[in-house]
Amino acid sequence: MAHPETDPAPHDALAEVRRERRMGGLGIESRARAIPVIDMGTADQGALDDALWQAAAECGFLQLTGHGFSLDEMDAAFAAAERFFALPDAVKARHPLRPNTNAGWESKSQVRPSTGTPDQKESYQITRPRMQGLWPSPARLPGFADTLLGFERKAWRLAMRVLASFARKLGFADDFFAKAHDCGKDDYQCTLRLLHYFPVAESSGLAGPDGGKLWRAGAHTDFDCLTLLFQRDGEGGLQVCPGKEADSGAWTPVTPRADLITCNIGDMLMRWSDDALRSTLHRVYLPRNGGGRLSIAFFAQANGSQWIRGPKGKHAPITAQDYLRQRIAANFSVPPGAGSER
Repeated sequence: MAHPETDPAPHDALAEVRRERRMGGLGIESRARAIPVIDMGTADQGALDDALWQAAAECGFLQLTGHGFSLDEMDAAFAAAERFFALPDAVKARHPLRPNTNAGWESKSQVRPSTGTPDQKESYQITRPRMQGLWPSPARLPGFADTLLGFERKAWRLAMRVLASFARKLGFADDFFAKAHDCGKDDYQCTLRLLHYFPVAESSGLAGPDGGKLWRAGAHTDFDCLTLLFQRDGEGGLQVCPGKEADSGAWTPVTPRADLITCNIGDMLMRWSDDALRSTLHRVYLPRNGGGRLSIAFFAQANGSQWIRGPKGKHAPITAQDYLRQRIAANFSVPPGAGSER
């Protein structure tokens, strides 16, 4: 008999991976859907809670305005990312992604279950308790750590505001998710991820989506509770297959705007909500010929010891640490049959 406090139920945790494996094909592009825009500056908290819940339940992807980030703050974070990715690979490799940590640098090592091929990108991941030895030296990148740790903390505060709205709708205490993502604990797992998608030249020989296999980021859902994505004007490619239409194969482009923060539901929150809020499949297009793309993502991932269980108990309880380890293992190796279901 399974014991909810000791059995992580790994077979159940892989249902999300099986879902991704069905989404490796090209699909079709649909511009008919609009991504909801929510003003976080709305004075009426009840109305704001309703708007966030409706957008999350129906689409799973939304964009935030009135979020409190200035363009100067975002520009500073992107400038820090540019400085890091401009370093030689041999230098970046001194700060490698450590297994099962979500901390450090990787390049073309993420293999999505949907495609079975490496994402055409590099990333540098910041998870506060796990960064020992992973920061570039201040002499090489002055102010790098301070800029990004300040940005990470502000992103955490915004994510907790959004999650507090969902907590109220789920019947949890307002601070339920803030406690579950307590940034003062040693098992804190929230991650700030700097992402650099490589430029593509006609002479590269890489096949875009119509060629069948390679993507800047293959179709996937996020592992976390909530993602905040920062984009720059003109650096597009993000496509979503949202909400109740997640298996339709119709993908909607998300136009990047520096003044909006794109927000989406992740698998942890889907479980915590007993599937009332659905995690959203998304991908990043690989053009036939195009420049690079930078983005910055904040992943609100519950503390490792936190048990994920919804009010109705639809899914077997699992700790956030066990859940995250399983999802990382499925993405940073090639699982059997990956990409075979198209």
